[in-house]
This record gives sequence, C-alpha cells and structure tokens, in this order.
Amino acid sequence: MSDMSDTTLAKIGDLPLTGGGTLPNAEVAYVTYGRLAPDKRNVVLLTHGYTSSHRMADGAASEGSWAGLVGPGLAIDVNRWFVVSSNMLGSAFGSTAPRSRNPKTGRAYGPDFPRISVIDIVAAQRKMLTGMGIGRLAAVVGPSYGGFQAFVWAIHHPDDVGAIVPVVSGLKSPRNMDMDVLEARFAKHPNWNGGHYYEAGGVDSTMMDIRRETLINYGVEVELAEQFGSDMAARKAALEDMVRTWAAAFDAHSLLALGRASNAYDATPHLKKIRAKVLYVLSRTDKLFPPSLEGEVMGALKAAGVDARYSLLDSEHGHQASGRDGAKWAPVLRAFLEG
Repeated sequence: MSDMSDTTLAKIGDLPLTGGGTLPNAEVAYVTYGRLAPDKRNVVLLTHGYTSSHRMADGAASEGSWAGLVGPGLAIDVNRWFVVSSNMLGSAFGSTAPRSRNPKTGRAYGPDFPRISVIDIVAAQRKMLTGMGIGRLAAVVGPSYGGFQAFVWAIHHPDDVGAIVPVVSGLKSPRNMDMDVLEARFAKHPNWNGGHYYEAGGVDSTMMDIRRETLINYGVEVELAEQFGSDMAARKAALEDMVRTWAAAFDAHSLLALGRASNAYDATPHLKKIRAKVLYVLSRTDKLFPPSLEGEVMGALKAAGVDARYSLLDSEHGHQASGRDGAKWAPVLRAFLEG
C-alpha cells in the first residue's frame, strides 16, 4: 500500500489485567494507513484474527488478506479514513507476549506469561489510541477473533465507538480447541523444556502439524485448487510453504494465551450496553462460524435493542472468505461505513 507506514511500538506502560495483577511496561505494535483528520473523528480500528497479524491489510493474514479491502478508493478508503491496524496483546507479531522478556527473570515469559482476556487486549488498544490523542473511533472492523474485539469495544467502551463490523465471527468462541489438550500436545515435543522451549530450539514441528490442520479447517484447499488446479504436488508444496512460514513466525505460547482468552470470551450477557451500529457478516461455507449463527446472533442483538444488520457472503472460501472474496462484500462494507 502506497502510504503504508512501518510497524510502530506504542509503549502503553503498566496494564492492569482483568484476572488480577499487572503486565509491566506493555507495548502494542500497530501500523497506520491514511491521514488523521484535524478533528480526529475519522479513525477506523482494524483488528486481526487469532493467528494473523496487524499487517493483514498488507497481505499477511492467515484468515485471508484484506489488501483488497483497505486502501485508496477501496471499501475502507484511506483517502477518507485513518486506519489503525493493531496487533493483539499476547500475539507473536510485536506486542508484549509470552516470548517478550520478563523483567523479573531476564528471559522470555514463556509459561509464566500472565493470563489475559479479550477485555485486556482491547484495554491495551485503548491505551495505545489514547497515546495517539484518539478518543473516539468511527468503527472497529475485523474478522474472526477481530470480531470478538469489535464486540468488546462496543460493550466495554460504548461511548468510544460509533460502529462495529464483526466478520466471520460470533458473540462467543466456538471453543473448538481445548487449550490444556493443546498444551499437552506441545509438551510431548523434546524441546518443550517445561515450556521454556525458546532456549531449547523451539517446537516448530508440532506448530507445523497444528497449522496444517488449521488451514485445512479454514478452507485453504479451495484457494489451492483455484491456484493450481489438479496439480496435487503443487498444491501440497504451496500448503507446506504456508505451514513452514507461519510456524517459523508464530509462537506456541501465543497460541495458548490467545486461545484461553478466546475460550473465556462471551459477549451474550452484555449486549444491552452496545450503542454502536453493527454490521454482522458470515460466510456461507465457514465451518468455524457457520451461517446458522445468524438467527441466534441477530436475534440476540435485536432483543437487546441494538441497531444491527446482517450480510451473508456467498463464498467457497470458508473462514478465509472475508479476504479471499473481499470484492463480494466490499460494497456492503463501504455503504455501512459511509452511512
């Protein structure tokens, strides 16, 4: 993207955690696109999925790149909107996370990283934005885990956000992964070292196995078939390249920390606090957040008096549809933001 800035690390200081205690000297990584208006009222916060990053608008998104949705003249038009794309607290792409240095020990937190919640992730973003002089958001937009963050913004900071767009997401986690079982799977790796595997060479082979399973569940085979047709060897090679690249960049403890935060997330009891307008988008072929959720989610939002509308994305790309088939729902997103 032509006006893309490099990643910035916002030093947000000590962050009180909902589970008790404080995360000292916390940092949040982010990038921005566009220009901040003089009145600072044109800010859109972009929130990413479980295993992707704040560079999702540059093409680096496991849930499907949003490069076709964010940019000059696109649905999130950076000629109008100032987009802040924030890395989640606990993620492996720059924000304070398990592989950050623990000031008490001088080595990576690893298994000693404190338990965080989606509320804490949003609180870190809010401190980041406050440091930028930004008090109110025009919208919070994001897929999957990014949708969780959008709902939490609207619930816990109702005066600070005008609209939210949770995409291929829901009011609560699908809880499709047991984090204790996942941790036990990592612990079988010879480098686990009580969770301090950074000093022992990492647990990449297990990460690769998990990644392969995740991408298949997300619907990556449709993308590979479109790219390589019936060339099964090319499809397998491309998948393995995706798997290796991600496993080398991500972190097992981030997977666990964010997974546990996700499993504890449930926006359902708090919907009456929402004042923001809502655009809720699902993908026809998503296995994680299937279109059957529409009735439950939209019914709950309407019952809570929330101004909400729904759009179904007709895509074969499953959980990756919001980016892979971005052009199909871009007009809906643009109209909602402009409205």
